Formats: sequence, structure tokens, C-alpha cells
Amino acid sequence: MQETNFWDDMKRSQEVTQEAKFLKDRIDLVDSLSQRLEDVGTLIEMSKEEEDETLLKEILLEIEELENNIEKFRIEILLSGEYDKNNAILDLHTGAGGTDAQDWTEMLLRMYTRWADSKGFKVETIDFLPGDEAGVKSVTLKITGEFAYGYLKAERGIHRLVRISPFNANGKRQTSFASVEALPELTEKQDIDIKSEDLRIDTYRASGAGGQHINKTDSAIRITHIPTGIVVQCQNERSQHSNKQTAMAMLKAKLVELKERAHKEKIEDLTGELKDIGWGSQIRSYVFQPYTMVKDHRTGAEVGNIDSVMDGDIDIFINEYLKQNNKM
Repeated sequence: MQETNFWDDMKRSQEVTQEAKFLKDRIDLVDSLSQRLEDVGTLIEMSKEEEDETLLKEILLEIEELENNIEKFRIEILLSGEYDKNNAILDLHTGAGGTDAQDWTEMLLRMYTRWADSKGFKVETIDFLPGDEAGVKSVTLKITGEFAYGYLKAERGIHRLVRISPFNANGKRQTSFASVEALPELTEKQDIDIKSEDLRIDTYRASGAGGQHINKTDSAIRITHIPTGIVVQCQNERSQHSNKQTAMAMLKAKLVELKERAHKEKIEDLTGELKDIGWGSQIRSYVFQPYTMVKDHRTGAEVGNIDSVMDGDIDIFINEYLKQNNKM
């Protein structure tokens, strides 16, 4: 009993230390921004007194960088939800559109991977199902980094692609869909209990794309939460035990996120009729032809440079969503 208390105390101590560091970093950032703002004011006064126009370019660059840093800090303040600081689990699934939709899902995978790289986040593939001819049918990523979930919760929903299909011999325009689901990876403190009788656990043989890296044992895991019908699976870990741990973490994340969206008090209150809550028409359209435009239908944010968006420059959509919806 004493040993258990010791480790519990150690965990609490680590949590307090992490929270203290987080608060100190934010205070230091405010102090730094305040000092830089004061320095810019000094430069402006020097430029006026000395009538030195050579300082103007330096002042403008400093103001632009300062504005960007202040905006980033302002967005982080909006990330005050219980799970916003957590790592994220990102699920991409092909929707209507056949091969084009599978190719579209792979394009989104590349977009989110590049976005995460630009933030310095770590990206791991938990589960991957390749398309029949091209692209990806479904993929699950774990994205590790501070506020990863807080940012990516802005992306959940249906994403619509409009383009001239490279898979259509007649060169016709094709509309395709893919769904994005963002979930928080729970910390030990946020962990939840799930009744064993509510679970069905199946094993199957894992295999890589194109038949490569075939696992000769049934190490892949599929877990079904019977009350809600939610299914999660993992095949990319080294062992069945690791796959089961990862799949359970995904299931808990899905249940917690669903509970929040359904405004339920307890996980036990969730039922199958709720599992698709919040899904519907597309949240964003990506148009490649006859013009180029990415438009978020929830916020009205638009970007004409579709190439930059597909290269991961999606902060404008995330930030605008957070500004307009600062509650989970």
C-alpha cells in the first residue's frame, strides 16, 4: 500500500511540475512579447528623432514578426478545453468517390503530415489500409506535440474535393469526399474505465501495403465497443499486446470525444444512436478546377493558393475556427 502511495505521489509531483513549467513558459512569453513591443517603440522614436529611414525596414519586419507571435499566443489562450493540450489521434477515411476519394484521402494524409512537421510535431502511423488501385482507404495517425488536439479538433468533419479526375479517361470533373476525425490521446490522469463485458476483441493477420511486411501471426487487433458500435483497430505495433494497448487508447479517446460532443455526463450514457453525432455535410471544399479555391463553410475563410494549403498551410482555417468556436 505504501509503495502504491509513493508512485501515486510521484505521478502527482510530475503533473504539478509539468503544469508549473507550462505556466512559467507562458509568463516568460508574455514578458518577452512586452519587451519586444517596448523595443519597437524605441526604434520608432529613434527613427523619428534621427530622421533615419534605414531603420524603417527593420521596424516593419519586427512589427510583422511581433504580430504573428501575438496572434499565435492569442490562439493558444483559446485552447483552454480539458483535452486541448493533449496529443492527437487523427483518423482519415475515404468517402464517396471511388478511386478518386482514395487518392483524396492520401492527399489529406500528406497535407496533415506536412502541417504537423511545420509545427515540430511527431507523426506516427497507427493503422493503414491502402486503396485498391491508388491512394488510401483509411489511415490513423498519432500526432505528438503540445496542443496537437486543440488545433486538430478544428479539422474534424467531411472534406470535399472538386477536380478533373486523373482516373477518368474522359477528363470529367469529379467530386470526392473524405472524413477527418480528431481525438485526444488521454493522459493517465484522464484515463477512463470501460467494462470488459462491453468489449468484443478480435485478432487478425496484419499485412502491409501491396502484400509487403506480412505478419504470419494474428497480431492485429480489432476492438468493438458493443453499446455504441464504435470499432477501432491497430496493426502497426510490434506485438499483439502493443496493438491492443494502442487500440484501447484509441477507443477511450473516441468515447471521451463522443461524450463531450453529445453532452453526456458518463461514458455509460452513450449508445449506438449517438456514434455519428456531429457528422453531416462537408466542412470545407477544395476546388482545383475550373478555378482554385479552398473554402471553409463554417467560418467563411478562403484561400486561393490551393498548392500552399495542400502543402500543409492550413493555420488560417484552424485559427478562424478557434476564434469563432472557443469552446469544445
